[in-house]
Amino acid sequence: MKLFDNTEVAFALKTDSQLERAYFLFRMIQNQPMVKIGSAVTNFALKAHLPIEGLIRSTVFDHFCGGVNEDDCLPIIDNMYNNGNVYSVLDYSVEGKDEEASFDGALEKILRILNFCEEKKSIPYAVFKPTGFGRFALYQKLSEGKSLNNNEQEEWNRVVARFHKVCKVAVEKDVPLLIDAEESWMQKAADELIEELMETYNKNKAIVFNTLQMYRHDRMDYLKALHEKAKIKGFHIGMKVVRGAYMEKERDRAEEKGYTSPICENKKATDENYDNAIKYMMEQSKMALFAGTHNEDSSYLLMDLAKKHNIDANDKRLWFGQLFGMSDHISYNLANQGYNVAKYLPFGPVRDVMPYLIRRAEENTSVAGQTSRELNLLKTERKRRKLE
Repeated sequence: MKLFDNTEVAFALKTDSQLERAYFLFRMIQNQPMVKIGSAVTNFALKAHLPIEGLIRSTVFDHFCGGVNEDDCLPIIDNMYNNGNVYSVLDYSVEGKDEEASFDGALEKILRILNFCEEKKSIPYAVFKPTGFGRFALYQKLSEGKSLNNNEQEEWNRVVARFHKVCKVAVEKDVPLLIDAEESWMQKAADELIEELMETYNKNKAIVFNTLQMYRHDRMDYLKALHEKAKIKGFHIGMKVVRGAYMEKERDRAEEKGYTSPICENKKATDENYDNAIKYMMEQSKMALFAGTHNEDSSYLLMDLAKKHNIDANDKRLWFGQLFGMSDHISYNLANQGYNVAKYLPFGPVRDVMPYLIRRAEENTSVAGQTSRELNLLKTERKRRKLE
């Protein structure tokens, strides 16, 4: 039996009823028209303030999210850590807020999570999105090389100040920070800011982590260029490496505006790009890797690379990460072998987290084989438990 085929380990923390709910959910998600209709109906119901939050909470929300606030997540965090040796990354998944008050609120939320990380060994990282701290349009304008007016420059200064405040606290508390990647047309400004933060705060080890979306064909060149800067300026590189989350949006915009799509031409090219990035990073002593992947082959490759480069399974420079509610067969079987594994645990008010949940459902229908893989594993475990 291959390591990731062990469903007894994969689903050990799921009760029979949780297993049945997961099976029901992924059967629903497998139906693409159903996901489209369900997403539209849910959006309408929320906008019309229809009383459906209870239904969402008891189904899709509880499967993919930890709770409505940090305290709500604690029983799940403790259960995964104490009984599965799997860590948690608290991910405040509220999207699309565009006011200064919400940016300051997000800053306070991340500072509170850093306190959680300091107190609880089970939460090794904090995470946030660049647009949690500033307006998308501002990043976009800077990424396009346009000048900011006086008001925008003051606004950008506040964005930069929020980043620095979080990084300073992260260094004080010795908690690494994952900064997520977003759409390509705003990412250049975020990358440049994060490089400055790495140069300032990653002198002794990687505290500040950027994110590489390897469905972008330019990211390998970006990583190598960053490495050259790091060697000259003497700082460590921290990277979360993922395949990416905005593929349809990226392709549609490129077609609409008539530029070459930044996305690899097919899945095979993306997989090769991803694997090349982790191979490159594992060869460098001053790089720390958080491998966000639901891909079995990339996970096996990373285990082989760790052995090849004599990197211990529990070396803190190497982490595997998966989303809560998905790929438990990878997470728990890796953790069972002693590897550092963290689940991204989204949380936030049900209504505010819905855009995230809808994206998850749509992503599952669009990634070839992902939903059927989850279903097959759940079926195997149901048979093993004689639930069928």
